[in-house]
Amino acid sequence: MNSLTYKLLLYTYVYPEKFFKPMLNLVIFKIMKLKRIQLIALVLGIIVHSFSMAYAGPEENKEAKASIKWEKTLYDFGKIVKDTPASVEFEFKNESMVPLVISSVKPTCGCTVADYPKEPVQPGKKAKIIVNYNAKSPGQFQKSVIVNSNASEGQTRLIIKGEVIKE
Repeated sequence: MNSLTYKLLLYTYVYPEKFFKPMLNLVIFKIMKLKRIQLIALVLGIIVHSFSMAYAGPEENKEAKASIKWEKTLYDFGKIVKDTPASVEFEFKNESMVPLVISSVKPTCGCTVADYPKEPVQPGKKAKIIVNYNAKSPGQFQKSVIVNSNASEGQTRLIIKGEVIKE
């Protein structure tokens, strides 16, 4: 250990307030400076988040979603005589606290037609989607109907199946 280091250590030991007080002030200033930067970053983050929520699109700013409960999503007609219309009702209930809006019901085939409620289904109420199948072609079939709504589940696929026979 050289003499300068020894004198410095002795000086800090004998007069700690003269050495540590300026060092302590420097450390406190650095911490306060760091905390200011963190505080500024936090405030800017809150401001940016507030503006993004205020200008968010309708899909991004929705909080409450509807909830739909189906009685069934699959129906088997069994055997159907050719050229005999076949129909089934898919009943559902709005189990949420917000109105359920069915935006579209799209069959995946031209041989299937669906009718659905155009008005919002109020919380706790039941409604139904009626699916009609045109049994023109003999053989087994399985068709889907896609239901789009504001439910948290998103899309729902309703399935009908069966077998068309020639009398």
